[in-house]
Amino acid sequence: MPDAELPSWSEVSTAIAQLALAQTPAELHGALCGWLAGGGDDTPDWLGQVMADATLPQPPCEGVLDHLRAASVDQLDDRGFGFELLLPDADVGLSERSGALFDWCRGFLGGFGLAAGHNPPLSDEGGEALSDIARLAAATPQDDGDDEDEDALAEIEEFVRVATLLIHGDCVLGPRHRQQFN
Repeated sequence: MPDAELPSWSEVSTAIAQLALAQTPAELHGALCGWLAGGGDDTPDWLGQVMADATLPQPPCEGVLDHLRAASVDQLDDRGFGFELLLPDADVGLSERSGALFDWCRGFLGGFGLAAGHNPPLSDEGGEALSDIARLAAATPQDDGDDEDEDALAEIEEFVRVATLLIHGDCVLGPRHRQQFN
């Protein structure tokens, strides 16, 4: 099993810059997770599929973006709920961290829509979770705040993490388990 720990923000940022992509690390990770949660294929050419651009190169095998893909797949499938969002470290300002969370949500929606199509097999709770992620994707970061704002951001991050697992469960794990019984 590959290392299920995500590469660092700076490693992913460098890999993105080397490929001249216009996404932030959070947006790319969100798009990848949305793609996977929507039932998109875990393949070496994932980047072109997730970004809906067949001209994008395949990330180098064993490179940072390949590690990002492998760790994300492992985390989403982890029965211990070890899934994490790729976001800046806590020492970065609240505005930048909340902006990255909203970027993550925007990326998630795009990747999910590409993989799941118009009628994904979502439960009522999964549909509500997707709607909430869409509201967050439309949000804008506020200026740096106080401890109460820090707590609120931590709660929103946890909500997005759990919502992603719920959506993945509806669209991927549920159908996978049903196939095992057929």
